[in-house]
Amino acid sequence: MTGANRPAWATIPVDEARYRPLYARLLGLRFVNPGGVLCFLFFEGAIALAVLLALAELVSWWAVLVLPVVVAAMVKLNDMVAAIVVRSAALVPEQERDRFRRQMEPVVGRARVEWVSHSVPGVVITADPVPPPRRANPSD
Repeated sequence: MTGANRPAWATIPVDEARYRPLYARLLGLRFVNPGGVLCFLFFEGAIALAVLLALAELVSWWAVLVLPVVVAAMVKLNDMVAAIVVRSAALVPEQERDRFRRQMEPVVGRARVEWVSHSVPGVVITADPVPPPRRANPSD
């Protein structure tokens, strides 16, 4: 994949794309960026799991070929879903994004709470500050 054909919204810079694992480059992943260990688990781990299942006679030997292909298809599908989510988020107007950010900001401070007299039975609630308790003076 060349730098000219890559869309502007891709998350992986062109100069870093050549250092990505072969598994991610072959699948053409643009938004999912698995590292080397995860690519190893996706491919060789799927083969090892299929071999173990075939040796245990739980599946036929075709699973050794099919399981890595199915895992690769699911990884590619996940990348395609991530692309759709990023594109749809880019279509949201900036005004809506700002409004959402304002709604999600935590409010710091005190809120006045109006107590209903019957909401806490047996407890007297007053608006007057409670004086600090008097400490017994040893000289008394």
